Amino acid sequence: MTAQPPLPKPSPMSDKRTPAKLADDMPLVAHLTELRSRLLRIVLLWMLIFAGLFYFANDLYSFISEPLRVFLPEGTSMIATDVASPFLTPFKLALVSALFLAMPFVLHQVWGFIAPGLYKHEKRLAVPLLASSIFLFYAGMAFAYYVVFPLVFGFFTSAAPEGVTVMTDINKYLDFVLTLFMAFGLAFEIPVATVLLVLAGAVDVAKLREIRPYVVVGCFVIGMLLTPPDVISQALLAVPMWLLYEVGILFSLLIKRREPADDTPPA
Repeated sequence: MTAQPPLPKPSPMSDKRTPAKLADDMPLVAHLTELRSRLLRIVLLWMLIFAGLFYFANDLYSFISEPLRVFLPEGTSMIATDVASPFLTPFKLALVSALFLAMPFVLHQVWGFIAPGLYKHEKRLAVPLLASSIFLFYAGMAFAYYVVFPLVFGFFTSAAPEGVTVMTDINKYLDFVLTLFMAFGLAFEIPVATVLLVLAGAVDVAKLREIRPYVVVGCFVIGMLLTPPDVISQALLAVPMWLLYEVGILFSLLIKRREPADDTPPA
């Protein structure tokens, strides 16, 4: 028998992946590249808005602290207990405010990233849902500032024991109001979340009505956890959450759910 010639060794520079594997890898790389570019755009706009707001950071803090300062006893003011608080607190407020203002652009970038993978009927519904989520988030923050803050701070300052002067630290106050802003902003998203659950088929309207008593109790539990330990602020969060849940049920009834099979799948 004749000896078989040795098989040629693969070149170390050659790619061991098959063409099919290379084709499968390319979409992932493209998606990651697009995700990176969109994240860079978000950060760039965020920093640009922050650069514009930073000059007015002290004025912005004066506006945010107005609901408390109107209830402070005459001759008193807010205080800064940390050395760097007079600078860092307005800085943090400007940074967070810039992110809040950039939220429509952030959601637009998210929409642009996920839109190619959606069905046509999902694209038609996503635009009004995104617009509604932005509006409701800002509405929740406005409700907290113009309705909740005056009632809560008026109650807190009037409940101070005799001989105790209310002089709130500026950093602790900012953390407090940002927590309430986030809590009310997210709570006002309940109609959007309810509609999305119905559209996804995770629950139907009949089930939403059936669990209504549990939702009401849950709203008050969430209000107790996310707000200060007083009945006023808890009720001011729980009652709107319940009403927004009812609004979500109403809008779910108005939207006719379509099956994905009835539509052309995404390319």
